Amino acid sequence: MRSLGLTIGAMLALCASIAGARAQDYPNRTIRMVVPYAPGGGVSILGQIVGNKMSEILKQPIVIDNRPGAGGNLGADIVAKSPPDGYTILLHTSAMSSASSLYGKLPFDTVKDFVPVSMVISTQFVIAGSPKTAAADLRELATLAKDKPGALNFGSSGPGSSLHIFAEMFNSIAGTKMVHIPYRGDAPMVTALIGGDIQLAFLPQANGIANVQSNLIRGLGVTGTKRMDALPNVPTALEQGFKGLEVGSWNAMFVPAGTPPAVVNAIQQALAKTLADPKVREVLVQTGQEPVGDTPEAFAATFKADIARFAKVVEAAKIPKLD
Repeated sequence: MRSLGLTIGAMLALCASIAGARAQDYPNRTIRMVVPYAPGGGVSILGQIVGNKMSEILKQPIVIDNRPGAGGNLGADIVAKSPPDGYTILLHTSAMSSASSLYGKLPFDTVKDFVPVSMVISTQFVIAGSPKTAAADLRELATLAKDKPGALNFGSSGPGSSLHIFAEMFNSIAGTKMVHIPYRGDAPMVTALIGGDIQLAFLPQANGIANVQSNLIRGLGVTGTKRMDALPNVPTALEQGFKGLEVGSWNAMFVPAGTPPAVVNAIQQALAKTLADPKVREVLVQTGQEPVGDTPEAFAATFKADIARFAKVVEAAKIPKLD
């Protein structure tokens, strides 16, 4: 028995040694960054911006792999089941924090199957309306929705996404009964908003600001505690009497559970250097996104707190479990 114990111990030590050696060699080939939303959306654009610079720093190509579906869960599942070697990275939104509260059954565990690497950016939302709807602000939209219960629609980038949750919060706070229409990402949702298929959408700043400034959609409100510099004429939801919509979101990187700490740190450090680059910062800040790049430990604490926060939001809004 003692001989068997020594053998097992030697094997474990050898495996640890091999893993350490591999971590030291990281990276030595192409890295895949899975974006669980459609091409052209805010998350995909962010992935291209940071991925290009990280590729320079890590001296290896980083390819964007768009895998939209199931509110981001399809792409997350792909990463959860990928080898924990640092060559598959998930770039997700704060929808990752709400998945376990919103879905009756997930093919992965949001806590056990992932290692939080770092928050990339934090942002608030533009609350947007269709130009084909008469409402000029949130109060007018709420009045229209109350006059026609169930006749107006709101969009999201998928069931369970942060855009879905916050629009449900508006429904609850405003006392309206707008109908949820999910899309496979931000881009098709904006197209539907422009065309009048939906009357309301919560948009990431990267998409929302540009489309409001181009007069393709209407800025009904913003979710910050103060107005955006880029949209000074769009009032906050709080100014309009909708208390509780002072909400924001984040985009962050995760890797599969079991990824060596040295590899996790290498990814985080490359991201931090990327976000410190003046040109990258300028592009992000101009679109209202705040670069973060915090440590794995700091982001893990934020992620844990947000899981608890979203659970309360889902319960308060009485959002039914999704399949």
